[in-house]
Amino acid sequence: MPNPVPVEEPPNNLPGPESALTQTQPQRRGVMRALGLGLITGAADDDPSAIGTYATAGAAIGPSFLWTAPVTFPMMVAVVYLSSKLGLVTGEGLFAVIKRNYPRWFLYTVLIGVLFGNTVEAGADIGGMAAALNVLIPVPIGVIVIATGLVILAVQIWGSYTMIRNIFRIIALALLAYIGSAILAKPDTLAVLKGTFIPAIRFNKEFLSMLVAVIGTTLSAYLYTWQSNEEVEEKIAMGRRRLWQRRGASRAELKQSMWDIVFGMFFSNAVMYFIILSTASTLFRVGKTNISTAADAAQALRPLAGNAAGLLFALGVIGVGFLAVPVMTTGAAYDLCQSVGWKHGLYRKPAEAKKFYVAIALFTMLAIGINFFGINPMKALVWAGIIQGFSTPPLMLLIMRMTNNKKIMGNRVNGRAINVLGWITTIAIFGASVGLIIAWIK
Repeated sequence: MPNPVPVEEPPNNLPGPESALTQTQPQRRGVMRALGLGLITGAADDDPSAIGTYATAGAAIGPSFLWTAPVTFPMMVAVVYLSSKLGLVTGEGLFAVIKRNYPRWFLYTVLIGVLFGNTVEAGADIGGMAAALNVLIPVPIGVIVIATGLVILAVQIWGSYTMIRNIFRIIALALLAYIGSAILAKPDTLAVLKGTFIPAIRFNKEFLSMLVAVIGTTLSAYLYTWQSNEEVEEKIAMGRRRLWQRRGASRAELKQSMWDIVFGMFFSNAVMYFIILSTASTLFRVGKTNISTAADAAQALRPLAGNAAGLLFALGVIGVGFLAVPVMTTGAAYDLCQSVGWKHGLYRKPAEAKKFYVAIALFTMLAIGINFFGINPMKALVWAGIIQGFSTPPLMLLIMRMTNNKKIMGNRVNGRAINVLGWITTIAIFGASVGLIIAWIK
């Protein structure tokens, strides 16, 4: 059981190294932590937008694009770990930390970009899910879009944080379908090995657009906010309701978080690899390089790799969509509420945080509405990835600055290794975005 809350709050100190509270509170340890927050974040990273982007990349570029999976893996670890560390040490979500330490004009500039990216990607994801469901259920896609969005909204409003977290853990396993889909596609071993270990970079608009889309959807902005907020929700679930109770993290907690995230990002990255492999081994091989919908990707795999491969592909889109869309819409609500000072948190009942739950409903409805403007779902998925690709570099730069700021992190500022990895990631994503802009100008 958590320690009883003291009557008086201690001074508002900087985060300390290992407070008595940190040492005495129950620790998140063992297999359940390793199969916990990092797995949810990793699975949410493979949302329908990511699946659509990876499938399009595999079909358009082929196995020579496989190297992007191992290259982005350490970048994913850096991004999510730094976000996790920020939440653990400060006891607050990303936008609460920004609000506390940066000018208001800067806060709202970042907020607008993130809200736009989250909502567009959530809308594209719901459309992708509906198209995949339409492969299995012959019902008009518009009806499926509305029904899917309302089910997702109901779970967020009436489910507790613990229930939602446990549901997400189970849904994450739907992504294993892509490993089976890739195996059934019978890939060429030599081409796979070459594409995995020998990077092939082309300086043309198509390749660079796809590379930025992959980076954008792999290092999506919603991961930053979701991971930091999830860490805060976990501390609250342990009984640390007040900010002073949540501040500070022991080395053991940070290490535990790192391994959790390494596991989750490896899972996510492996799924990315097998999605590219499945379409590269089928659609690219026979010259079907254009995919217009998620349904097309699933249907195209059937005659080439068997009915099971197409079915597994569709089920993966549907399953992970139910995980990823709430991460984006709830994440957007967290960001908005932290920026304007409204009560928020999935641990609160709707009556306790009405504006938070209204914001979730609003972002979900906007995401549903996007699908009724005649936008092609697969193209929307790829463009959502590109949008995230352009919003990610400045956000990553901000994360690096905050986690190296002693005023914010106390003595838990970044060490040399994570700093090197973080700055390499920041430079790489800035470089990809600049490369795409140059390719567009030409």
